[in-house]
Amino acid sequence: MQTRKKYIFLTFLASWLLLFFLGDQLRRFAFFSGRKAEAQRNWPRWTDRTLLKAFADPKELQNDGDPSLPSPQERRAARLSVYKNSRCRMETCFDFSRCQQHGFKVFTYPRDRDQPPSESYSKILASIERSRYYTPDPEEACLFILSIDTLDRDHLSAQYVRNVDEKIRGFPLWNGGRNHLIFNLYSGTWPNYTEDLGFDIGQAILAKASFYSQSFRPGFDISIPLFSKDHPQRGGEKGRLHRDSIPPRKKYLLVFKGKRYLTGIGSGTRNALHHIHNGKDIISLTTCKHGKDWEKHKDTRCDKDNVDYEKFDYQELLHNSTFCIVPRGRRLGSFRFLEALQVWGGQGNQGPPALGSGDCVPACVPPQAACIPVLLSDGWELPFAEAIDWGKAAVVGNERLLLQVPSIVRCIHPERVLAFQQQTQFLWDAYFSSVDKIVHTTLEVSPPGPPSPAPEVTARVLRASFGQIIKDRLLPHRSHSRFLWNTLPGGLLALPDFSTHLGDFPFYYLQHGSSPSEKFTAFIRVVSPAGFPSQPILRLIQAVSGSQYCAQILVLWSCEQPPPPSGRWPQTTVPLTIIRGRGKVRSCDRFFPYAAIQTDAVLSLDEHSSLSTSEVDFAFVVWRSFPERIVGFLTQSHFWDPEQRRWAYTSKWTNELSIVLTAAAFYHRYYHSLFTEYLPAALRELVDSLGACEDILMNVLVAAVTKLPPIKVTQHKQHKDTVPQQVGCKDGDVETPPATEWSASSPRSPPAEGKGTSGVGMGQRFSQQQDCLTQLADWFGYMPLVSSQLRLDPVLFKDQVSVLRKKYPRLERP
Repeated sequence: MQTRKKYIFLTFLASWLLLFFLGDQLRRFAFFSGRKAEAQRNWPRWTDRTLLKAFADPKELQNDGDPSLPSPQERRAARLSVYKNSRCRMETCFDFSRCQQHGFKVFTYPRDRDQPPSESYSKILASIERSRYYTPDPEEACLFILSIDTLDRDHLSAQYVRNVDEKIRGFPLWNGGRNHLIFNLYSGTWPNYTEDLGFDIGQAILAKASFYSQSFRPGFDISIPLFSKDHPQRGGEKGRLHRDSIPPRKKYLLVFKGKRYLTGIGSGTRNALHHIHNGKDIISLTTCKHGKDWEKHKDTRCDKDNVDYEKFDYQELLHNSTFCIVPRGRRLGSFRFLEALQVWGGQGNQGPPALGSGDCVPACVPPQAACIPVLLSDGWELPFAEAIDWGKAAVVGNERLLLQVPSIVRCIHPERVLAFQQQTQFLWDAYFSSVDKIVHTTLEVSPPGPPSPAPEVTARVLRASFGQIIKDRLLPHRSHSRFLWNTLPGGLLALPDFSTHLGDFPFYYLQHGSSPSEKFTAFIRVVSPAGFPSQPILRLIQAVSGSQYCAQILVLWSCEQPPPPSGRWPQTTVPLTIIRGRGKVRSCDRFFPYAAIQTDAVLSLDEHSSLSTSEVDFAFVVWRSFPERIVGFLTQSHFWDPEQRRWAYTSKWTNELSIVLTAAAFYHRYYHSLFTEYLPAALRELVDSLGACEDILMNVLVAAVTKLPPIKVTQHKQHKDTVPQQVGCKDGDVETPPATEWSASSPRSPPAEGKGTSGVGMGQRFSQQQDCLTQLADWFGYMPLVSSQLRLDPVLFKDQVSVLRKKYPRLERP
């Protein structure tokens, strides 16, 4: 008992002594005070501020040491004042009922003559008005575009449009911004450069450059790249990495050359870039010699930086660098982004000879592989990031970890460097090389939308032709996948209206380890009913039906007279179906996506084509190895005429070929859908008005999609059969030429060689083809056709061996 009292007394005494000597220090801690600490929540956060001398105000730390910059709370408040409808989503701020009857149509407001838009905004409006989405009728429109220039909302800029709020309130179609799309490149002004647009956008969708991720409304807004007024309307530099011509590693590893901001927003990152410069494989050059009063603010580095800045050429650095730094400017985005992606060539888009393969004159400089962008812009919602996987094309860094960038890029394996370069060029060519592609991607790109629309809406929308900004959100099960957006030929050229299964497209067989179907559909166009059926078409049907790969024969009857009764058609071993033309005769009807075409392969034929069964079999076998290309017999070519300063067209036999006539050619049925739904109606009407042009347009379209030439296959020995001249079919505005049978080996003669009436007709046709080629090159902005010297023959073809040893013995027989 005495021992227990002793221990209790000693414990009490020790506790009292501890409180007496250490109580003052322990009371300083918050958990002994019994109340919540009132310390500020700014970083750094210390338990006892009196133990550490304050060298900086925490507010200054948040503002990067510049008291003129707004704090994060102030920037957040500014954004909330701009985006009053920050919770807008497609299902809450978009009227889908406007899109049900006429599909996805876009209406642009009439332009104000007293206040014309800027050059850049004029290009945007022109891109929409020449697209397949455009409608001049606002009653048909699903989406509306203001004619007021909203690109530059810096009130210090000469392009700034004042009193936008008052103007848009007077528009009867405004409706609080609902179903409107607003484009913007510049927002805010010095010194804060907030996202203030100077007017209330209401419930409008915002397509904006330099988008803060905190302001971006997912599933509603769209982030676009910042582009200059000199960005081409259409065409643009082609992104292509030539095999064995561009090493993955170049002279420089990492480069930057640009402005350095001494004060204000964006100055922190650019002021630190000099730390990674080593003058060898890393070149980081900045200059503070810009602006009106730069000398008043220059620091001790300015003079030396300005001298070093002039020692290197900017384009030379881009040519010879593997990685290019893309830091933020005053705003999050900068021109450096597109400049890094761009392919720099000698002639570029200025000289036509550099625009097609095989057309380069000696003065041309081969296109260079683009730099791999190293992005240093924290908080930037990257352009079209909901569709494009930038992790495969760019290195996304952190502004505060700049010194780690050199070691990061040095660790990237050469194989991945090459993959990065290829992907950057694909993205540039597919989505960024022209204003047209940027605008069309803006209209097409979108993330998945509501899980399921109303049944009555679904039924009506499925019958409509929608642009993806609406359809991908309304019908997510029919939307583009990220695979389509990030794989050749890209989301703009892979239409989900055709199919959502990758195996149905001609581009993805290799990735999926599959192959096209083993049968084809013969598609014969008939335009001359007089004396029908003629011997040539009877022989053609018998030859095609005799192929082991033929699944069916479809005859497109393109005259107003009714087709002959079934008893007058030849008996075949495969189904033979007659399809009536769609009313008025049009050349483009042969490329309409008819539901009767069920096979992947289509054998397009004219009624006077002459082919043998062996020729058909061999051509189909070749096509199955190249399902994305046109494979055929009769070829023609294009070339640049330096005297006439235009593209020329020739039907003479040469080593070069760039066009395979669809009078006897295999191609994938997807190109019917692409021809009809991707190309605008105005372009198809142009082809119909010129005549003899649909062949060229189909070849131009396939070359623009694949960047590859067509393939010519072998033909049997020359033989020419003539048939009596028949009266052409005159329906509507199209007059078909007199019927003349041709074989796969008999080329169409140039017009100069023609004589008499038929020579005059051929001369007129040849002139139309020349005009067609010129106008198509102007519409696309470049010449998509690719030249080739390849011709594929069967094994042992025309060798001096026994006929029994040959797989296609009849190819040598007349």
